[in-house]
Amino acid sequence: MASPLRVGLAGLGTVGASVVKLLVANRDAVATRAGRPIHLARVASRTPKPDVDLGGATFNTDLASLGAADVDVVVELIGGDGAARTLVETALQAGKHVVTANKALLAACGDDLFAAAGRQGLSIGFEASVAGGIPIVNALRTGLASNRIDALAGIVNGTSNYILTAMEEDGCSFGEALARAQQLGYAEADPTFDVEGIDAAQKLAVLAALAFDTRIAFDGVATEGIANVDIEDIRHARELGFSIKHLAIARLREGGVEARVHPALVPESLLIAKVSGVMNAVMAHGDAVGPTLFIGPGAGGMPTASAVVADLVELARGTLATPKQASRQLASSGVGSVICPHYLKIPAIDKAGVFAEVADVLSRHKISIEAVIQRPPSSSATSVHIVILTNDIAEREIETTLAELGGLAGVCGPITRIRVADLDAMMPSA
Repeated sequence: MASPLRVGLAGLGTVGASVVKLLVANRDAVATRAGRPIHLARVASRTPKPDVDLGGATFNTDLASLGAADVDVVVELIGGDGAARTLVETALQAGKHVVTANKALLAACGDDLFAAAGRQGLSIGFEASVAGGIPIVNALRTGLASNRIDALAGIVNGTSNYILTAMEEDGCSFGEALARAQQLGYAEADPTFDVEGIDAAQKLAVLAALAFDTRIAFDGVATEGIANVDIEDIRHARELGFSIKHLAIARLREGGVEARVHPALVPESLLIAKVSGVMNAVMAHGDAVGPTLFIGPGAGGMPTASAVVADLVELARGTLATPKQASRQLASSGVGSVICPHYLKIPAIDKAGVFAEVADVLSRHKISIEAVIQRPPSSSATSVHIVILTNDIAEREIETTLAELGGLAGVCGPITRIRVADLDAMMPSA
C-alpha cells in the first residue's frame, strides 16, 4: 500500500473531535477507500481535550505550529478569518494541502487562497464549509461540471430552519423556539450569525462563487433575518398554502449576480417546503440537468466531519481538484432585480373605509390582490390585521408602496413584508 497521507488537525471543537473519531474508528475502511492510510499525525488545539482519543497523534496547544509541521495536509477547523487565515496561508507557503470547514474564511478571502494554492499546485478541500454532510461542493465541481449553473437556492442554516419548524409545527413563539434551539445545542448563546442570516450569506457567497465562476463579495449579499417572523405570519402562510423558510438564493442576471438571504413564503407543493428541523436543502439549476435538490443534515459534528474526511479521501486518491481563481468578478444586485409576489400584514384601525384606502394605494401602484385574510378583532382589540397576498411586484415598487401605506391614517403600526419564493422554474415539486 502507498505511504500514508499525514494529517495535521487544528481545532478540537465539536467538528474537530468528530474528525478524530472518524479517522481513528474507521481507520481501515477509510484506508481501503482512499487507497492508502490516512494517518492523523498531529493535533493542535488551544485547549487540551483529554477525553478525546487522538489515536497516538502528537498534541500541542500551538495552532500556528501546524503550518510548518511534518504533515502533508493541514485541516483547519478553528473558524473565523483571523488566526485561521494565518494558519492556512502558512500551510500553503510551506507546500501543504489544506482542508477547511471555514465558510467565513472562504467568503472573506477564498479567491486569494485559491490563487495561492493554484500557483503551487496544491489543493484546498472545502466540502464541509457549506451544508454539512450534503456533498454540494463536489456536486458543483464534478457531478454538474458539464452544466451552466444559472441559479442556486436553499436552506443552508439549520438553526433558523429548526426555529421556523418549531413555530409552525408546535405553535411556539420565535423566542420560545430560539430558547429550545439553544437548549438542544442547535443555537449559540449569541445566535446573531444564524438568525440574522450572516452564516447563510457566507455560505451563499461560497456556493455562488463556485457555481458561477466569479468572485462574490460577501457584503454584496442582501441579508435579512427571521426575528420579525411571528406565529401569526406562520399561521397566515399555512392558510394561504405556504410554509415560511429562511432561503439563500443566487441567480445569474445580465451583468451580475442576484444574491440574497431572507425569509420567504414557499408553496407547500415544493419539496423544499417540507424540509424541517435542522436539515438543509440546496437546489442547483443547470442548463442540461434542470433542477436538482440535495437534502441532508446541514450541521453537527459527525455530518460535518464526514465531509472533512471525504476531502481527505479524495486528496489521498489524488482526485481532489486544485481550485482555480475565479475568471471574472460580477457585480451583486442583491434584491434590486427581484420581482415576486409579496405577503403583507398591515395593522389597521378597526373602522369602515380603511381596507378601501389600502386597496386604493395598491391599485394606484398597479398591484393586484391575489388573496386576503381579515378577521374581526377580539372584544378588547381596537385594531385588526389585514393580510394581503399580492401579484408579482418589483422591489423598487414595493418599497414605494409600503412607504405610502405606512402613511395612511388608518394604518396603526409597522407593516410586515415577506417575499414569496419565486422558485417555480427552479425547484422540483412534491
